[in-house]
Amino acid sequence: MDSLSSSSLSPYYHLFFTAFAFIISGLIFAFSRKSGSKKLNLPPGPPGYPVVGNLFQVARSGKPFFQYVRELIPKYGPIVTLKMGTRTMIIISDADLVYEALNTKGQIFASRPRENPTRTIFSCDKFTVNAALYGAVWRSLRRNMVQNMLSATRLKEFKSARDLAMDKLVDRLKAEAAANGGVVSVLKNARFAVFCILLSMCFGVEMDEKMIEKVDEMMKTVLIVLDPRLDDYLPILSPFFSKQRKRVWEVRNQQIQTLVPLIEKRRRAIENPGSDKTAASFSYLDTLFDVKVEGRKSSPTNAEIVTLCSEFLNGGTDTTATAIEWAVGRMIENPTIQTRLYDEIRETVGDRKVDEKDVEKMPYLNAVVKELLRKHPPTYFSLTHAVTEPAKLAGYDIPTDANVEIFLPGISDDPKLWSNPEKFDPDRFFLGREDADITGVKGAKMIPFGMGRRICPGLNMATVHVHLMLARMVQEFGWSGYPEEGKVDFSEKLEFTVVMKNSLRAKITPRA
Repeated sequence: MDSLSSSSLSPYYHLFFTAFAFIISGLIFAFSRKSGSKKLNLPPGPPGYPVVGNLFQVARSGKPFFQYVRELIPKYGPIVTLKMGTRTMIIISDADLVYEALNTKGQIFASRPRENPTRTIFSCDKFTVNAALYGAVWRSLRRNMVQNMLSATRLKEFKSARDLAMDKLVDRLKAEAAANGGVVSVLKNARFAVFCILLSMCFGVEMDEKMIEKVDEMMKTVLIVLDPRLDDYLPILSPFFSKQRKRVWEVRNQQIQTLVPLIEKRRRAIENPGSDKTAASFSYLDTLFDVKVEGRKSSPTNAEIVTLCSEFLNGGTDTTATAIEWAVGRMIENPTIQTRLYDEIRETVGDRKVDEKDVEKMPYLNAVVKELLRKHPPTYFSLTHAVTEPAKLAGYDIPTDANVEIFLPGISDDPKLWSNPEKFDPDRFFLGREDADITGVKGAKMIPFGMGRRICPGLNMATVHVHLMLARMVQEFGWSGYPEEGKVDFSEKLEFTVVMKNSLRAKITPRA
């Protein structure tokens, strides 16, 4: 359920250059170093300008931020510093250093940095599992989510919701294929299916397709306004972003107005048992009405509940749907993978619909998913960490106000850790040539869900969804490229998660 690191940088058009002149001419002398203060021994990095640091170098490079970082590593090493305006960013791309930070020194590296103003609004001042500082609020909210919602027992209770969503997915794919000569959009359909499951788990009330799409569109709008802006790194420029700040509040109000009626509907169903025959017996929302938060006497407000529900929905939707898009792309690229998956499904379940219990008996499916998470982790960076006290790593100082970023491709593509890391090869796991613990307990060889104290609490749920959805999609359809003579374009871009630059369209053929 982890979302994109707040350090990602979007293009800012001409404002960069205007702001650059403005800052250099008017503000460079407004910032001065304290005389006599101890100079920190930060990790190496490219030299920057006064005040703005490396901010404009990144922006004017014309490269996606992840690519800019990737090119810094050979020059500066596995731990790099970027000065991004008022923020210091320390990027770690070495498995051993990540393990030291998040495991050996896990308690020190377990906090989060200060939020930008937009995220402060949408997180209700860090009142979420992912954004909370390491402390009482985080412990209370995480314990509630893990024990009362994401335990193995609770996840089993939502099996019917998953089965229904899978049937809807198959029907939607058939209908779209019938209307488009067999061609379907992979990401859009996968995303809708996962979103249906999470809505059911979150709210426990019945919704028609129109309402589902309304909530989905609202959630996408929230993700768009969460994109970082220039004034997040240079707050002095905030007067130039008044329109954007107004838009943020408009979207926040829309989010509250959309979700509060669903919250109140569920509240009435609980207070009047039997009044809503369609209501589920349990939902995540039920745990939020009276969750006990250390240090607080009151229950969460409706606005805080909206924030917690949104975290649950956003954290688990795009990450899973993105994995499915990459999986289908890899199966089209290498039809042998698809054939072996289908044969394994047939051998395991015969003619009946594949069930989530069945996937545990499918070693090749499990190998495909593991390779998928290695080669295509949901994000380039795990959620940003911060230290609770000044710390040392690799002999360098890590100050408390630094954004500590874990660059996942630096680990999963490391030839010192993996043989032929550029190749998508499920047999590395299926044949036992290589292995890795995705929880990071034994090492940071591949950590698509993060690791340590702040590991994604939805890890088990996400893997259940990816396994089940991929198995059903392969069982029901044969997947081939569109256009048929074209190769799959594996170029990447960032849209909350790492998606295909050109959204994948595929041709499907119903299995006999």
